Amino acid sequence: MKRTCSDIISTVEFNYTGDLLATGDKGGRVVIFQREQESKNRPLSRGEYNVYSTFQSHEPEFDYLKSLEIEEKINKIRWLPQQNAAHFLLSTNDKTIKLWKISERDKRAEGYNLKDEDGRLRDPFRITSLRVPVLMPMDLMVEASPRRIFANAHTYHINSISVNSDHETYLSADDLRINLWHLEITDRSFNIVDIKPANMEELTEVITAAECHPHQCNVFVYSSSKGTIRLCDMRAGALCDRHSKFFEEPEDPSSRSFFSEIISSISDVKFSHSGRYMMTRDYLSVKVWDLNMENRPVETYQVHEYLRSKLCSLYENDCIFDKFECCWNGSDSAIMTGSYNNFFRMFDRNTRRDITLEASRENSKPRAILKPRKVCTGGKRKKDEISVDSLDFNKKILHTAWHPKENVIAVAATNNLYIFQDKIN
Repeated sequence: MKRTCSDIISTVEFNYTGDLLATGDKGGRVVIFQREQESKNRPLSRGEYNVYSTFQSHEPEFDYLKSLEIEEKINKIRWLPQQNAAHFLLSTNDKTIKLWKISERDKRAEGYNLKDEDGRLRDPFRITSLRVPVLMPMDLMVEASPRRIFANAHTYHINSISVNSDHETYLSADDLRINLWHLEITDRSFNIVDIKPANMEELTEVITAAECHPHQCNVFVYSSSKGTIRLCDMRAGALCDRHSKFFEEPEDPSSRSFFSEIISSISDVKFSHSGRYMMTRDYLSVKVWDLNMENRPVETYQVHEYLRSKLCSLYENDCIFDKFECCWNGSDSAIMTGSYNNFFRMFDRNTRRDITLEASRENSKPRAILKPRKVCTGGKRKKDEISVDSLDFNKKILHTAWHPKENVIAVAATNNLYIFQDKIN
């Protein structure tokens, strides 16, 4: 398959039940996969995800005032909890957020009075009797329609959207501001965080990610390029520039280098499902923080420490600025994040065991078991190990998602989506 830039997957997200999985790509498309229900004829078919709907969410635009092209790339997708037969999701590019309704149609009306079956209007004078239209079965159609468009509220590029636990509001964050929206109101939002200095030359940090608390609708966090996380409470004031809690790990002066500030920038922040912890991802590690302890994380997991000696070349090829995401499993007992060479890492919080797996076409035949991979940093390389010098930095896993209830994971490797699940005996 010829790879085009527009096919590169830019976000992956399961819905609340895990039966639907949405991906967004650089071409502004959203593809939704639906999980097959288990049948008696095919007992092992459960777990397979097949394409359910594909639609163009965003188109490229041009800002004539600033002479800037606005990319169609989907930055984030967030599902809303299902309230009826239809599904709703939010998708955003750099500037505009859209609320999409995904619904099914398997019946059509027939027997109109004023229209023929082919849709042509009938002459009213030739109608001698009234018919009652009837609903007839038809092939299933999945329709995606935009219900709301939330535009013109962000000067800078949107990096996060997060649905609040009240299911009525959501927040959107760009480099310098965070806005709070009501899902029914498109023409105004409330600015709740603004870190833009009066003089832009004094700018020292930007917002990198933001998320609402899973249970407390007044609490949210946002992370910064300086490696800090601020927890804010909307009950404290309309503008949350003054945080309630400030999470930062003191830096070890002995390990300080030219790259320290770049690699400490947080690329993702996620609350645990319980709401007790949050997880942050920086360039080399994943940290788990207890919301009751601000001075240091309770757990730190090294994702690819072997790259510390390669930071100079990673800086030169711009890989050091890659933004890796992280995710929790349904019970908060394990976490997952991506790396290079199509590797992704999983950490068990209870046993402290970790594993490196590879998402690639060569080793992902259906029902094949993934073999753990190891990276050799120097000395004699064992048979199954891969040398750090032969890692492919163009193959990177930035986006991953974990099923909310089961051990099913989705991993985006450039333009390929891999779905893995626990071995079924």
